[in-house]
Amino acid sequence: MNTQTIEPDELWMYRALSQARQGLGTTSPNPPVGAVIVKDNLLLGEGFHERAGEPHAERRAIANAILRGHEARLKGATIYVTLEPCSSYGRTPPCTEAIIQCGISEVVYGSTDPDKRHQGRADEVLKAAGVHVRSGVCQEACDAFLRPWKHAVQHGRPWVVAKVACSLDGRMTRRNGEWLSCVESVKEAHQLRLESDAILVGGNTVRTDDPALTIRTPKTAIPKAKIQPWRIILTRDENSLPPTAKLLSDEEAQRTIVCENVADLKSWLESLYQEYGIVQLMLECGGKLLRQFLEQGMVNEWVQILTPRITGGADEMVPGDYLPNELDFETEYHLSCGRDILIRGIIL
Repeated sequence: MNTQTIEPDELWMYRALSQARQGLGTTSPNPPVGAVIVKDNLLLGEGFHERAGEPHAERRAIANAILRGHEARLKGATIYVTLEPCSSYGRTPPCTEAIIQCGISEVVYGSTDPDKRHQGRADEVLKAAGVHVRSGVCQEACDAFLRPWKHAVQHGRPWVVAKVACSLDGRMTRRNGEWLSCVESVKEAHQLRLESDAILVGGNTVRTDDPALTIRTPKTAIPKAKIQPWRIILTRDENSLPPTAKLLSDEEAQRTIVCENVADLKSWLESLYQEYGIVQLMLECGGKLLRQFLEQGMVNEWVQILTPRITGGADEMVPGDYLPNELDFETEYHLSCGRDILIRGIIL
């Protein structure tokens, strides 16, 4: 981003987004939000929401400004927030209250609250207190960043990301059992694990590969607030799983959920959101289970790692005949990962 060619509003909102990224993967069921406080083009304070039950981004930005010795300058300042400030009591007091109390005179936010019960209430509360409010600044970027959380709130179920690694001929395994992906691609996969609240595999993957499904080698440092994601096993018979499998016996075994005979994925996903607060679910399953998610329209995002190898193995990426309905895909970006290519985008 060339900061010399964008407006100050955009500059400060993108800084707030950079703050929000520090909470990616640690805030569920809350959204990752960033805030920046500015006066006379001077940064007074900044902060991000780190974990549910802890101060929100606005309150952390105010505390940061005070820590920097700018408490007196908060009166008449502008706060940039990636999401409409909360206006109701939950685990923490409303951020609108803190904004009003410290004398901030303008609130600029990017994305609106998807919950119709709260949408627009912040504007009403702030304006009634004499605070100027502007919304929709860098809205497209803020909406894209908050997309998994907004989807979970609107639909009552997690945003589902399918991660697949395959050869040029669409196969998911090699004869010798070695990984298809190179080291750089594995780091990308672990980065996606870091962003996710849960990772799902099928019983056959557990029996064949004995995966750990933990975050080990992401591209960025693992935040202190990040706990290992839930590991979910979908199987027809729980008793067929070896008790010595890593998912059932390692130090994170209490983070493993085993579910049998799930037919209606939509209802089951809704239960994951309600019971565990899972906002983003990552699929690392085999082709048969992946096909079930595709057939029921329960995949929102697709991440494909394509390795320059032809294996001719039996494990196809999506086995079987044509899907009941073809699914269109919109590429958001692609990049080179060592010898591999990573493609990421949205299922339309």
